[in-house]
Amino acid sequence: MKTNRAIRTPGGLSVRLDVRAFTVVLLLLAAALTASVVLIGTGDFPIPAGDVLKTLLGNGNAGQEFIVNELRLPRVLVGLLVGASLGLGGALFQAVSRNPLGSPDILGLGQGATAGALVMIVLFSGSAAEVTVGALVGGLVAGFSIYLLAWKQGVHGYRLVLVGIGVSAILTAVNGYLMTVSDIVDAARAMVWMTGSLSGRDWDHVWPLLWLCAVLVPLVLANARGLRMMEMGDDVSNALGVRVERVRGLLMIAAVLLTASATAAAGPVSFVALTAPQLARRLTRSPGPNLLPSLCMGAALLVSADWISQKVFGADQMPVGVVTGVLGGVYLLWLLVTERKAGRI
Repeated sequence: MKTNRAIRTPGGLSVRLDVRAFTVVLLLLAAALTASVVLIGTGDFPIPAGDVLKTLLGNGNAGQEFIVNELRLPRVLVGLLVGASLGLGGALFQAVSRNPLGSPDILGLGQGATAGALVMIVLFSGSAAEVTVGALVGGLVAGFSIYLLAWKQGVHGYRLVLVGIGVSAILTAVNGYLMTVSDIVDAARAMVWMTGSLSGRDWDHVWPLLWLCAVLVPLVLANARGLRMMEMGDDVSNALGVRVERVRGLLMIAAVLLTASATAAAGPVSFVALTAPQLARRLTRSPGPNLLPSLCMGAALLVSADWISQKVFGADQMPVGVVTGVLGGVYLLWLLVTERKAGRI
């Protein structure tokens, strides 16, 4: 069976379709939506999946309407958007750095966002909105700092990773200091945020993420061809007409915005950005950044992890970041062993 097919429109436009990758995207979307429906029905007041669907279509009773539309749907939408943003951002970082470990978790963007949030919590006793803004600013400052420090007539992948690891270590020390000088109430509040959680998320968290994704996702996908060609090397890409530094800078800005906004919305949910692109690539068996499969994989992973945490430990008893941390840590160890056996590290 052919894995690639050319689709031609009446206007003469030809588009190459990877059938396997397209099938994987559809299956991941179905998995994410199914997990979302099940997750909405999970909680102290269980709701069957059929009633969840009826309520979402406007045919539920008053109690179900309140529970589904006001309490649980915003949390699930934030989970989908955060997972999608982390999956896409991770795929961009790994493609630009040409390194499977080049993810926001390793490069220090999560630590930067955490530092911004801790400054607002510890030094200013900021509100939830102010903590979100602080996390967003911290992630953006960390991302741009890493990019500038890694710049030397362009950005080399391994240099980007090494600079990111160094910045991450510095920010981890800063975060530890902020925790030691905070009082017990602020420290407890900060610790919950640092774990990564979807608890208490409402519509005010949904709309900023939705608008950001609506702008950045089409922008990233429009530059996917240039990103794929850059994997052949800068010289070849320039010869083929790709403006390498322009495309790389644009996609890095998009990746930083996606991961920083996701972290600001749900805290530093670990390992989704690292594992989603790798799992997507193994499913599609396709070269290149696999941007859309990574986006769908991230969304499916996060809502599934949130369902596991609620099903096993009860609603709001175990932050989703703990579950993704455990699963992602196991995957990272497996990835390191695999890379070592292949002689790449």
